This record gives sequence, structure tokens and C-alpha cells, in this order.
Amino acid sequence: MEPHALLARTVHADAWEQHGLLRTGRGGATGAAPGVRLMASGLPHPQWNNGDVTDPALVDVAALRAWYEPLAVPWGVRVPAGSAWPHGTFLFRKHLVLRDAGPVDAPAVPGLQVRVAGPNDLSTVVAVDAAAFDGDPALESAWIEPHLHAPGPVTVALASLDGAPVATGYVLRSDGHAGPAAYLSGLAAVPDLPDVPDRAVLAAVGAWLLRGAFTAGARVALAHPDTEEETVTLAGLGLAPAGALDVYVDLA
Repeated sequence: MEPHALLARTVHADAWEQHGLLRTGRGGATGAAPGVRLMASGLPHPQWNNGDVTDPALVDVAALRAWYEPLAVPWGVRVPAGSAWPHGTFLFRKHLVLRDAGPVDAPAVPGLQVRVAGPNDLSTVVAVDAAAFDGDPALESAWIEPHLHAPGPVTVALASLDGAPVATGYVLRSDGHAGPAAYLSGLAAVPDLPDVPDRAVLAAVGAWLLRGAFTAGARVALAHPDTEEETVTLAGLGLAPAGALDVYVDLA
């Protein structure tokens, strides 16, 4: 088994366990069953309620159904890419990228200022995120709000260009099975920025988040690019391919 891929999957499962813990009291939960680590956010979307499969041969899908049933949320699983998995419907392959702690370089963007976002910045962070991803602001708000109230494990960045909010992202720190690690996600920039490429802004925000995470003690950082452009941006920050996860839904 490729060690970097195993490490990446373990960091991923640690991070999503932390997502479940952040939402305790809001419908969030964490758990385990043979061959799988389980979490739920409490939100009505399967992408935010998942099990990370560690050994497909050990998983009893009926036990997973029993765990999720009282939580009343749609859910899915993430399986090591290419593993035999006869359950549910294959949705997509989630590619992982990983890097060790160390210096993080990105070209400076003139006029860009990045700071830590707090609870009072919720509407601004959601507006930037929804504009970037064409998402539902109400649903995105429910996902983002706990991040802004958890300054220990989560740092949310809010970037402004000449005073106007233009980008966001977050890093979630964990110290689980993989040791001290950082999960970089949610990088988003308002589209069609004048005079500066979106990619440059996202690289600057990502570098700012990673530097903070490594300073705080993370030994590795993980991300999962969703587009070719994001793959290039993350590669520029030193994150290299480290395996993938196959996502399945409709197991209930």
C-alpha cells in the first residue's frame, strides 16, 4: 500500500471526525464500526455526513444504516479508490493532495489583505463562498457557522482586495490517528475579479492558512482539488497527489 495514500486517507478521516465533533449539539456525531470511521454534521446533504472506510472487507452496511438512521440525515461513504465495493451508487472520485510542513511560498497580490474571520463575519464569508460556488447561502451558512465559533481547531480566512471582500477558505487542525495535521478546504474567490487572476488570490489565501497551520504544529497538510485549476493552485503550494477516495451514496 502506498504510504502517502494511506497517510492522506487517515488525515482525511481525522479531519472529518473533527467536523462531526465541531457540530455536537447541532446534530453532529462521530462513531466507528468495523472497517469504517463515521461522522455526521446533522445537515440535510450527504456530502456532509459520511463514513471513511478503512477496510472494505470488514464493513457491515447494515450496521452503518443502524448508526445513521436515528440521525435522520442522508449519508454516504468514502472508500479507498479502486477497492471492491458493491454497495450503493458510485458518485465520484475525490483526489487527495498532501505535503509535509515547511515553508509555503506564493506570489504576493498587491492590495490583498488576509485576516482571521470571526462570528460577526458570517454573512460576508457566506456571500463570498456562495458567489464562488453558486451555492445555497442558507445551507452554506449552516455549514460555515460552526467554523467561526471554533478558533482552536479551525481558522477561517477572509481576504479583502482594496477593502472589498474577495476570498475565503479555512484550515481545520486535527491530532488523531495521523498525528498533528491540517485540512485545507473551502478556498473560494469572487469570480471575475478585475486586474488580478482568481488563482493568484486563492494561492495567497491558501499559503496564509498553511503557514498558520504549520506554525501551530501541523506536520502535514491535506486538500482535495475539485477542478484542474485548483489542482494547479494547490501544486504551487507544494501539495502533491496522494491517492483518492471513491464516494458512494444511496446505501440507506
